[in-house]
Amino acid sequence: MVLIKSISGIRGTLENIPGQSLSDQDISEIILSYIEVVVNLSDTRTVIIGRDARPSGIRISELITQLLIDNGVDVIDLGLATTPTIGISVKEYKASGAIIISASHNGIEWNALKLLNNKGEFLTEEISKKVIDHRQIKHKLKESKGKYLTISTALEKHIKKILALDVVNQEAIKLRNYSVVIDGINSVGGIALPMLLTALGVNKIKKINCTPNGNFAHNPEPLPENIFQIKNLLKSGSFDFGIVVDPDVDRLCFVDEKGNPFGEEYTLVLAAKHVLEKKKENVTCSNLSSSMALPKVTESLGGRHYFSAVGEINVVREMKKTNAIIGGEGNGGVIYPEIHYGRDALVGIGIILSYIAEKNLSLSQIKKTLPQYFMSKKKITFIKDFELILDKLKKEYVNDKIITIDGLKVMKDNEWFHIRKSNTEPIVRVYTEAPTLNAADMLAQKIIEKIKIL
Repeated sequence: MVLIKSISGIRGTLENIPGQSLSDQDISEIILSYIEVVVNLSDTRTVIIGRDARPSGIRISELITQLLIDNGVDVIDLGLATTPTIGISVKEYKASGAIIISASHNGIEWNALKLLNNKGEFLTEEISKKVIDHRQIKHKLKESKGKYLTISTALEKHIKKILALDVVNQEAIKLRNYSVVIDGINSVGGIALPMLLTALGVNKIKKINCTPNGNFAHNPEPLPENIFQIKNLLKSGSFDFGIVVDPDVDRLCFVDEKGNPFGEEYTLVLAAKHVLEKKKENVTCSNLSSSMALPKVTESLGGRHYFSAVGEINVVREMKKTNAIIGGEGNGGVIYPEIHYGRDALVGIGIILSYIAEKNLSLSQIKKTLPQYFMSKKKITFIKDFELILDKLKKEYVNDKIITIDGLKVMKDNEWFHIRKSNTEPIVRVYTEAPTLNAADMLAQKIIEKIKIL
């Protein structure tokens, strides 16, 4: 039984025990608080809702819909929809905000509510805290009920916006006649990826795990150890590359023609390189846990790179502050402001396919042109005071470059480590990067051992 409330929303397992899981009571309290703190500040009083394909989403969607309607809020229901599609639709339909029902990379035993503002962006930390601390909110029931509307064209509109971008070269992609294998993890990616690829001019599409029933064929986090099916298919040599997404399609990973994962860290790096080569502006942004390859590529093209705290809203805030033309997170999350300030695997696909089509190189060839670093991503269960770890390590690494805007990042000449508490699980994440995988793993294990001592 787990229930976690953070700037990422409210997330939990499904035992329906109040205060200990994602129960009906906890959902109701959060929705009523969201109405008071977010919706009531808007003139439209309209909320977009949508969900990934996990089975629990249907009932949760019905519960939320009824709560909103009973409290005088109009509902636009997108049904099965990607997270970026929902975010884009907020502006499209001038809504007060959106509620996304998806636990992202978590397993089928989880679900979550992601709350967006009237810009289709995640709530700020200040607003999130107000929504979460619902005990401070006095809710007033509205006399009139809201209206309910379903819309089935949101994904189509999203894709049209991607095709209209000047960094997306539909003609070049079509000319390459790519043969692609995709893994939709039995969720909304199984709907969105084929539609997008067909619109881009890719007609040879091998679909695996694309039935959107929410029964994930493997661990839904798109990490190399979880995507064995697509790797094995690509080793046959019959495809140009593979594409993998998470259940709500805001994380994107590629697999090269030999069956080797391109690396989720390099999704953003490659997308950024294409945009930087096309645009006069040259500022990029990523969170502290992302690869140093992005700063290296940005600087090599005469640009400037900025770090942010982990969390999509933190990256977005830093991107707006620095006027970054592209940014994101090293988990395969690409944020391209010309379409939306939110992670979007679909726009990432459009940008990256344009790059490889214009260069006429394979993914394995392109990977060799990028700065070569290796990351180790570990986690350790930790329920004690996190400040104890920070104090100990800050003293130990006092002579190195230290960043403390989110946990602790220690940077040396050619390697770094970053530790932080997870927003969604009771763990401490330990990320490291070095010129070799062995060096990154050794550094990660070294830091984990220091944490264990506490």
